[in-house]
Amino acid sequence: MEEKEPADAGGAADIDLLEVLPRLNQLGQVMRRSGLVERAMERVGIAIDRPGMTILMTLHMADRPLRVGEIAERMQVVGPHVTRQMNVLERRGLARRVTDPQDQRARLIELTPDGVAAADRYLKTILGWFTGALADWSPEDRRTFGRLLGRFADDLTGHLAALDDHGPPAS
Repeated sequence: MEEKEPADAGGAADIDLLEVLPRLNQLGQVMRRSGLVERAMERVGIAIDRPGMTILMTLHMADRPLRVGEIAERMQVVGPHVTRQMNVLERRGLARRVTDPQDQRARLIELTPDGVAAADRYLKTILGWFTGALADWSPEDRRTFGRLLGRFADDLTGHLAALDDHGPPAS
């Protein structure tokens, strides 16, 4: 089997990536500038900040209680950040700490019924906006987009984690 030489940044093999990079930047910018997260929270009446909403969605998507460390890992932040946010979510009645049935000394975080309802309203709003943006796409295009976007996010995350594990490149 013949090994291919890596293409240089301007090579023909990279032309698709050179076209994708500005689109990724555009997507990030439009999501930040539009205040997508904040708009959705305002529309559904959730008065918390973005990190708090991220914790709510992390718990909602997990569909089970999680330890603070698990939440932090999924959010790619440190545990104390999650703990600070949890205090706010508890005061607002959106999440609570419960005993881990596997280890009585440990605590898990779960959504309260109000937290589940808030996360459901938020998710319904965001998905409605995304559905509207994809309304003219064929079902096959939507499936392909979802599959490839997920694959790209997973592969890039893994690749960057491997780079972090090996430290900075030698000069």
